[in-house]
Amino acid sequence: MSGPTDYSVFEDGTGMNYWAVDPTLRRVARRAYPEGEFADAEQRLDRLGEQAGTRVVDNAELVERHPPELDTYDRDGELANHVDYHPALVDTERATYCEFGLSHDVFHAPEGREEPFGLTHAIAAETLLSFADPGFVCPASMTVGAALVLERYAGREQVREYFRRLTSDDPETYVEGAMFLTEKQGGSDVGANETVARATDREGVYELEGEKWFCSNIDAEGTLALARREGAPDGLDGLSLFVVPHTVDGGLNDQRYRRLKDKLGTLSVPTGEVELTGATGYLVGEPEQGFTQMTEMLNFERLSNAAASVGIMGRCLLESKVHAASREAFGDTIDQYPLMRRDLVEMQTTYEACAAFTFAAAELLDEYRRTGDRESDAYRLLRLLVPVAKYRTARESVDLASYACEVLGGNGYVSGFGTERMLRDAQVLPIWEGTSNVLSLEVLRVLDRLDAAELLLPAVQQRLDSADHPALADPVDTVESEFADLQGAMMTLATSDTDYAQLQAKELADYVFDTFAAAELLASAADRIEAGDARLAVVAREFVADAFERTDARGIADGDRRAIERFDAVVRHATVDPEALVETPEP
Repeated sequence: MSGPTDYSVFEDGTGMNYWAVDPTLRRVARRAYPEGEFADAEQRLDRLGEQAGTRVVDNAELVERHPPELDTYDRDGELANHVDYHPALVDTERATYCEFGLSHDVFHAPEGREEPFGLTHAIAAETLLSFADPGFVCPASMTVGAALVLERYAGREQVREYFRRLTSDDPETYVEGAMFLTEKQGGSDVGANETVARATDREGVYELEGEKWFCSNIDAEGTLALARREGAPDGLDGLSLFVVPHTVDGGLNDQRYRRLKDKLGTLSVPTGEVELTGATGYLVGEPEQGFTQMTEMLNFERLSNAAASVGIMGRCLLESKVHAASREAFGDTIDQYPLMRRDLVEMQTTYEACAAFTFAAAELLDEYRRTGDRESDAYRLLRLLVPVAKYRTARESVDLASYACEVLGGNGYVSGFGTERMLRDAQVLPIWEGTSNVLSLEVLRVLDRLDAAELLLPAVQQRLDSADHPALADPVDTVESEFADLQGAMMTLATSDTDYAQLQAKELADYVFDTFAAAELLASAADRIEAGDARLAVVAREFVADAFERTDARGIADGDRRAIERFDAVVRHATVDPEALVETPEP
């Protein structure tokens, strides 16, 4: 049996190994990795966790004070499109792409392995990096995402070369990825994009004219952009996909970086506006298949967004635990007071649920990638779970980061204490890759077009069936009942008019999250009980109670003291004896 973690030994949430200090992240990653991979991955993630908690987090503080700057023109008035990066950000890139091999190791076998890692490896790495610099995870994830598209659809040699460079770990040859989708008049309505692609006399080479409005990692060499060939139909079906690099044949591509956005957060990634003025674009795969091809990247990007949310929650929770264990008020540290204990239990429970859901979706993404079959059960289920994961984790990250600022008091609102930057960085996560409303409507479409409900039901039931320990009996019964109600809710919306279905779409997305996350936590808890520790059973019971159990008078009159009695188990990861949990059931 292990005792609770003593967070008072830390000064703050930096200068440590983020992998080693977070049992939750280690557990959900271990569960999601394909069989046999975790043993090879763990040592690598441990090294990255050490780098993220020291080198990368220090770099992030420097970059926050010296973010990328754009010089559209040089001193002679000639187009320059030059983005100036602080050396600290260049060092973070080197640590990520070359030393860790983020985009290399999921496409090429790393040293010591015969096969590449799955995408869960990239999701785990991005989560760790988000503890230190969530903004940097944007270009890092787009690099992997762009390579995913080119791996499957590259076709021509001139495009395959960009795949090789996106997946290189050589400091001299690697490039980063980006995607230019958003246009001012389009936004989430990608089918309204107006950028035109005109054919040249070279096969597969086009000149692009148009404006892209929200372009993160603006000067990437591996940028993917959607445009409409002349004569192609309107809407999504008329879009083609192109690689639009920063440079062509040793000179600038024909585009103008008009300005960088003056953003609230994620300052480490330069986001700007681009005018394409005959820019060279290399056609990816077949024409008029652009949006379908981009969904390969979009699914991964949305899951990366969830990983960034989980990383922010993990860092903010860590900062809160360290502060609460060290800050004295009225003669005791504030983590000894009931209200703070309740706050930390709730924050930890939210973090555990979001991490469990995200990595369960990552496991499905790996399963789909192994076959590439869009008719497969894995693909249809991940198309439901990924938008739900992105939506819910993004919202939870904002709420948790905001409350972490409050836990730290005045310092939590001040630059240099971590939580203030994490809150600013978190605020974009509900916006990137689809807003909450867009994603909730996506859930309705997936249920309708892919009949994903028939796959969600056995996925939840299988998890509940495996949670057969007496310590889990009551929460399993609760989730079983809610699961039946969820099925009824889906049937109601499937037969309702469009307006009512859209009105309830966000409620449905939340219901899917709560039910699946609860089932995943309970199944994981059963595995941990077999290993002799019921600590996760306590967490699962907390989540189920918070999500589903209705109490009179808001629970005030029922004598519930769980947050006080289970504080060490939930927040400080103390081991819990399964028999003790069965013998003394919680109210």
